[in-house]
Amino acid sequence: MRARRQPSLTLRSTLAFAVVAMLAVASAGMYLYETMKASVMTRSDHAVLARLDHFRKLLQYDLTLDTLRSSPQLFENMLDSEDDIFVIGEPGKSPVIMVNPLHATLPKMPVISANAPLSADDMRSGMVRGDVPMRAATVEAVSGGKVVHLTAAHLAVKEMATLANFRDRILISIALAFAVTAGLGYLLLRRGLRPLRNMAAHATAITPARLDSRMDSRDTPVELQQLSDAYNGMLDRLADGYQRLTQFSADLAHEIRTPVGSLMGHCQVALRQPRSADEYQMLLASNLEELERISRMVESILFLARADDAQAALNRHPLSLADEVQRVTGYFEGLAEERQMTFNVSGDGQLDADPLLLRRALSNLVANAIRYADESSEIEIRVIDHGDERRIEVENQGPVLSESALGKLFDRFYRADASRHQSSDSNGLGLAIVAAIMQLHGGDVAVNQPTPGRICFALIFAR
Repeated sequence: MRARRQPSLTLRSTLAFAVVAMLAVASAGMYLYETMKASVMTRSDHAVLARLDHFRKLLQYDLTLDTLRSSPQLFENMLDSEDDIFVIGEPGKSPVIMVNPLHATLPKMPVISANAPLSADDMRSGMVRGDVPMRAATVEAVSGGKVVHLTAAHLAVKEMATLANFRDRILISIALAFAVTAGLGYLLLRRGLRPLRNMAAHATAITPARLDSRMDSRDTPVELQQLSDAYNGMLDRLADGYQRLTQFSADLAHEIRTPVGSLMGHCQVALRQPRSADEYQMLLASNLEELERISRMVESILFLARADDAQAALNRHPLSLADEVQRVTGYFEGLAEERQMTFNVSGDGQLDADPLLLRRALSNLVANAIRYADESSEIEIRVIDHGDERRIEVENQGPVLSESALGKLFDRFYRADASRHQSSDSNGLGLAIVAAIMQLHGGDVAVNQPTPGRICFALIFAR
């Protein structure tokens, strides 16, 4: 079943921005709508209260109920809105003035005494036609010695029409905000994500022949600068690894070609004419030596290939470093005596490590020291406890190496002394194996020249 393709980052970000803008405009619009509605209703309350107060004073000082009965139309003409309600009458009797064009039902209201001040708390609410709010109040007045009740109500028909028009404009604004934000957001995001598309195009164009190509970080946004630098760093590592692999392949071919060519040459010479048994025996012995050299090389390459696997298992045991050093120096004591060299061993300590791999790494360093150190010199082997790490150092007197040569000593097939290759049985993999063993142990290997003519290799183990 084919996996569902996820929407693009541009589309998701665009929709997110558009929704945020829509919510922001909607929130602002609703706030303005509710504020406007509250303001309109407050003005309506004040208008109703002002009307009641005005007519209460008229009835008290200028008008009488008899005047109202004789000319009710005059009072109706004084109202501001034909939809408003105004009722004047004595308690328990039919109203003298009854203005209610929409025949709305008034809510229950308390009667405010004649001398009491009017406030918005005296107003009561109701609904007309289900969606038109009503605000009403009833006051008491004295006209010609008679108690009269005045009821006024305002139906917010025009106000609700105005608010509905305002609400429609808010909805249109919300839709426009969503559309405009989505369009502009998409264009801006497309432009803002251009460095990512450039990086993808650059990555697509990378081939083994173009590993030297790098991203130009000068126009990269700050947010993508770290990604661009990491990308260029990855290309640097890939180029370096590819270069090492190419060099390794070339060196491997060169190293194998020499013994294979020697074997072929010996066989061709031997086959040109009959040979004695002794001559054939010498030929086989010589060929066996070359085959052993090839075998050692293949074994070393296989070890390095296995060491490159991060899942390679170690058989760790607590080891006495003094015992391990003594074991290795005892093995190489005969070779050292041939070159009139001596060992100077110092220090001790405990370490959890793979004993076979530790001995191999230490043996490679000692063998390297015997092979390249000056004759009649001393090889120092020190075990040093630095608190958070343990070090095994092998130091000897030998030729002075350049800084570039020191940096390549642990490369595969590298030999610092080119003049001594041909006569040496070294295949240039010994120190590379040392570095691989230390990597398996989570440690490190280092080399330096404390003084001119002295070279020191160190195996560094974390405690």
